[in-house]
Amino acid sequence: MMRFIQPRKNAAYRKELHGYLIFNSRAACLMTMALVLAGLALDHIFYPQFAPEFFVLRIAVCALIGLVLLSYRGAWGREHIKALTYFWICIPQAMVSWMIFKTDGEQSIYFVGLTFVLSGMAFFLPISFLEATFFGTLTLVAYCAACIWRKGGIQDFHAFWGNALFMLFYAIIGVSLAVYNERWRWLSYRLKKEIEQKNIALQQTNRALAEIKGHMMQQEKMAALGTLAAGLLHEVNNPVNYSLMALNMSLMDPGVLKSADLQESLGDAKEGMQRVQSIVSDLKTFAYQQPGDTSNSRIFLFEKALQSALRLTGFELKGIAVPVDLPLDTHVRGDEPALIGVLINLLGNAALALHKAGRAAPCIVVRAVHVGERLEVTVRDNGTGIQPEHLARVFEPFFTTRDVGKGLGLGLSVSYAIVQRHGGSLRVSSEPGAWTEFAFDLGLAHKNV
Repeated sequence: MMRFIQPRKNAAYRKELHGYLIFNSRAACLMTMALVLAGLALDHIFYPQFAPEFFVLRIAVCALIGLVLLSYRGAWGREHIKALTYFWICIPQAMVSWMIFKTDGEQSIYFVGLTFVLSGMAFFLPISFLEATFFGTLTLVAYCAACIWRKGGIQDFHAFWGNALFMLFYAIIGVSLAVYNERWRWLSYRLKKEIEQKNIALQQTNRALAEIKGHMMQQEKMAALGTLAAGLLHEVNNPVNYSLMALNMSLMDPGVLKSADLQESLGDAKEGMQRVQSIVSDLKTFAYQQPGDTSNSRIFLFEKALQSALRLTGFELKGIAVPVDLPLDTHVRGDEPALIGVLINLLGNAALALHKAGRAAPCIVVRAVHVGERLEVTVRDNGTGIQPEHLARVFEPFFTTRDVGKGLGLGLSVSYAIVQRHGGSLRVSSEPGAWTEFAFDLGLAHKNV
């Protein structure tokens, strides 16, 4: 018995039973009222002399049950649903018992009504073992009292004991059904909860699989671009090297040494070719890092790298305020030229967004803070922002929102791979029409590697 009582101590299960009781008690109220009114036909057939009196009684019983039913619409009725259900169940029991008392006692046909009450409780209401036992006992006591206290008492003991035994069988069936239904409801509740938990786990698995799929697609794109980068590196580096050699020889020419302007022009050309060479070299970040490559372990001053990036993007940043908030003397580990390229790309993109937005006070804020063993770097602009449908694609190779011929869409994808190679992640957040912020993290120099 305790196996079926124990589950009701579960608060969530009791809450579910409460909702189940509200629904079923309403349905049982309506069904009981219909049966009580249908019993008017029995009154006219078996006891026409009591028909007017029983008519008033049946209407009064239906009115009481109807009031209980109306109370369920309010908060008070729903809160006290259990007590109200017990109350209205006793009303038809009392009515039938009084009819038995008023008519023929153990010979009265109305004893069948008590069996209907027992059956209805067990079938339609979520009552427990103890509750079913209590109502079964109460019904038997009410029947015995009606037969014993009527005028003349019990006159046919065979009929009395036969009817009492018949109702005892119904009471036992009702208790059995209550136990079975209680177990079924508990198992059904547990199954529903297990399904809900499995659905949650399945949704989490699906999200994880979607993320893994996205990472795999990104890696495939990076691998494909790595193959392209290797070919470009070979094809482009040769003419770049020839140009650099020619520029170096030109700078050594006596005529050039006599002209400061010519030296400056050739120096600018040399710096430009070296920048081309660095940009093409950064494409190698999409290919696998070569064994023995220790470029990611070099220590450099992050402030110096940022100043280099600001100088190289000076033309794009004209007219734009660039406040910098950095911890002084912060040394990080990594490939300094590659990370300068990341900063150049982020600053250049921010400048382009600001030029498109046409802000009265264009601004790019560069901030870095220590977060544990990492340096968190953010570049935030008050430009055009990024549309939500584009936000998930900004790191895809060859994806660009620029006009045709204004960019290949490789800058952010290259930067993404560079930061990833350094053990960090490049992230973006934006509010369309308001701002965009890119963030990445680097390992501090004092971290053990």
